[in-house]
Amino acid sequence: MTSVVIVGSGFTGFTCARRLERILRRHDADVDVTIVSPVDYMLYTPLLPDVAGGVVDPRFVTIPLANGLPNVRMVRGRVEAVDFDGKSLRYTDPENRSRELSWDRLVLTPGSVTRLFDIPGLAEYGRGLKSPAEALYLRDHLLEQLELANIDDDAQRIEARRTVVIVGASYSGTELAAQLRALADRAAHQMGFDPASVRFLLLDMADQVMPEVGEKLGASAMRVLRERGIEVRLGTTLQEVHDDHVVLSDGSRVDARTVAWVAGVTGAPLIADLGLDTERGRLKVDTRLTVPGHPHVFAAGDAAAVPDLTKPGTITPPTAQHATRQAKVLARNVAASLGYGSSKKYKHHDMGLVVDLGPHYAVANPLNVHLSGWPAKVVTRAYHLYAIPRSVNRWAVSLAYLTEAVFDRQVVSIGLSTREDANFATSEGISMPKAR
Repeated sequence: MTSVVIVGSGFTGFTCARRLERILRRHDADVDVTIVSPVDYMLYTPLLPDVAGGVVDPRFVTIPLANGLPNVRMVRGRVEAVDFDGKSLRYTDPENRSRELSWDRLVLTPGSVTRLFDIPGLAEYGRGLKSPAEALYLRDHLLEQLELANIDDDAQRIEARRTVVIVGASYSGTELAAQLRALADRAAHQMGFDPASVRFLLLDMADQVMPEVGEKLGASAMRVLRERGIEVRLGTTLQEVHDDHVVLSDGSRVDARTVAWVAGVTGAPLIADLGLDTERGRLKVDTRLTVPGHPHVFAAGDAAAVPDLTKPGTITPPTAQHATRQAKVLARNVAASLGYGSSKKYKHHDMGLVVDLGPHYAVANPLNVHLSGWPAKVVTRAYHLYAIPRSVNRWAVSLAYLTEAVFDRQVVSIGLSTREDANFATSEGISMPKAR
């Protein structure tokens, strides 16, 4: 039997597997489709800020592979190496056993990891937003610090506990700042202290907040952030991170005990180990998503440098929108390589972005129509409910949105994610649990 192995269960891997299985089933093809992933779910990452802010339960942003891909074989493991000549790969399972898997077609969609810089203390004291563990940790850690500040007797420690530093003013970092601000405001009312005493500092080296949505909507978002007490410093980033303070690139010191790093992504570590050509940490592919020199190997999503035919000389940005659309073309082209249908080039049409800025506000530019406030909020939430690939999850997230509209946010630090669970390496699937 012919085998297709897909590496990774993110937006691209999941969507490709589902679409490919349907194409092959229509042709009654004798092809086995296998997906290899360190986790047994597809993560809807755009709602991680809502998880961190206490709006959405983390279960509802995960799509179980067993439910979402019932006719696709699922293998739990982290791919370590690929033998292109022998058409096999080696992976490590959750009990650290090394195993091999053969393939006739290989689809590389391992996704991305948080892009870190050589900033002293960042890996130890900073946390990202690429996994449920990180989102839960940020929520619980912030609430714990606010609770501790309420009983502390040292003014400097109190200030540090009530200060949050977020690096990255793209849409993910901006959404995170807005959602944590709303959570902190509610916690302040519940605990009986002034919400204004909680300081939020949003940093970015860019000269505009969320350049992806354009100057007009970026200015609108900046206004909302400032109205909500979020201090934005552009042209500024971190120089050092310590357990109780950070040093900024301008040399200033800020006492803070919560540091979130949401400053971009790079291709998964596997890409660098393949011995293939890369561009900006992403695997080079052609317009049909094939790896040059390897006609039976395909790649797309955050881990691939996909040429942008609408902007010659550039590659597509690592966004969920591109990942999902590339996956559909990917499935078609893999099927075509097996003799089922015809292949096509990947060319996208920008549908715009949606950015949730917390209670009662959002910005969006669907089909280049600029929206802000309540209209954008409705469009933003409707888009997410449409894009989540499972009806049960849509229903659960809808109820979460309704609950937030009617009741106050629940302020509780459950402690489900530890500092170790949420460190960059563990959260991004670089490391896997050791056998017990």
